[in-house]
Amino acid sequence: MIELGILADDLTGGMMVASLLEREGISCPLVSSIDELESITDSDAQAVVVARKIRLIAPDDARLEAVSTVKALQSIGCKRFYYKYCATFDSTTDGNIGPIAEAMLETLNTKKTVFCPAFPEYTVTIFQGRMFIGSTPLGDSFKQNDPVTPMTNSNLVEVLQSQTSKHVGLISHSMLIKEVESVRSHINKMSSTPFFIADAADDEDLKSLAELTLDWKLTTGADALPIFLARAWQKHNHSLKVKESKRVLSPSPGAEVFIAGSCAAATLRQVDTFEKNHPTFRVDLVAANDDPEYILKIIMWAKQHIDKGPIAVSSSADLDELSRTQKSLGVGGAASLADKILGEVAHRLFKLGARKFVVAGGETSGQVINSIGIKKVEVSAFDELGGGYCHQSGSDPISFVLKAGALGNDNFFFDAMDRMRQAENII
Repeated sequence: MIELGILADDLTGGMMVASLLEREGISCPLVSSIDELESITDSDAQAVVVARKIRLIAPDDARLEAVSTVKALQSIGCKRFYYKYCATFDSTTDGNIGPIAEAMLETLNTKKTVFCPAFPEYTVTIFQGRMFIGSTPLGDSFKQNDPVTPMTNSNLVEVLQSQTSKHVGLISHSMLIKEVESVRSHINKMSSTPFFIADAADDEDLKSLAELTLDWKLTTGADALPIFLARAWQKHNHSLKVKESKRVLSPSPGAEVFIAGSCAAATLRQVDTFEKNHPTFRVDLVAANDDPEYILKIIMWAKQHIDKGPIAVSSSADLDELSRTQKSLGVGGAASLADKILGEVAHRLFKLGARKFVVAGGETSGQVINSIGIKKVEVSAFDELGGGYCHQSGSDPISFVLKAGALGNDNFFFDAMDRMRQAENII
């Protein structure tokens, strides 16, 4: 039986939660299409992630995606369901966290769920319903300047309430430190409140929350809560098998490519570091918009370099360049064009022999995976690579390290590539 079926609203987030479960000894493959779920039924998987690019699509379309995913997970005997979104609650006033949760709640015919994006291991906490990144409130953090989902309100109860007609309550830290039965009794009395933001000031809060919600059909949050859910179900069911986690997957001989679409400061530094010693094509989106041959120019450039060592193609931009691009193309237009270019470039580089990819940015990662036609991957255990190392086996194997834009040190590309190269040196 699949203990936990997870719908992730982007690829890098889905990859991270799968790798964290792998670290716990839980076999958790990732699929990018519900059609691939049938292949899970005869495996040793105890969890599965369905990663869909649904964070920024129209709310009605996101609802439909959620319904079809839940039904597909039900068809393979999934016991519990989880909706995974960004640890900084990335969304707009229209959604899609509220609309997707509503659709899942209704499809599962259940009455309540919890929202807990906290990840104390990485200093993302919630107290009195307000999110903090380190000691900084979310609304005062770097997220207030996000070009697509600016997060200017630290009060997650208010943020979620703006996306749903359902009443949103709070499970506070002071409540979580009480006995589980006391908390459960309190929540059961709030029959008119189906949605609850949950505090998580530390891992003990997450442990209590997992015990509280272990038998709930639906829980939601970021990467941390599934770890504690897994520990809770293992505690209550000793027959569940725990496997040895793997840090190195199977080899994928071929050329090496770095594709960067994120505009986060960490990614900008990583591209700069790479460019000091390796060929890098900097995409000018304004020029690309006016040139129907722009992608061909990138590929002709790549052909000159790809057989000599790793190359990079980057649409990442600092604030000044981003402002220039968005002024010319609009926020949505710039993001859409970057996705289109990087996806098509990845597809063509694959045809040129690239088999090891490092990709920076959640939206970019989804675009790359979809453009190459990846449907199901094995995921390595979480470690310093941030959970994005994965592999698709078969007659033409391919490996990826996919990362959220804000993660990783300046040498992340080289660390990631070294890991994928290790696979080729293991006999």
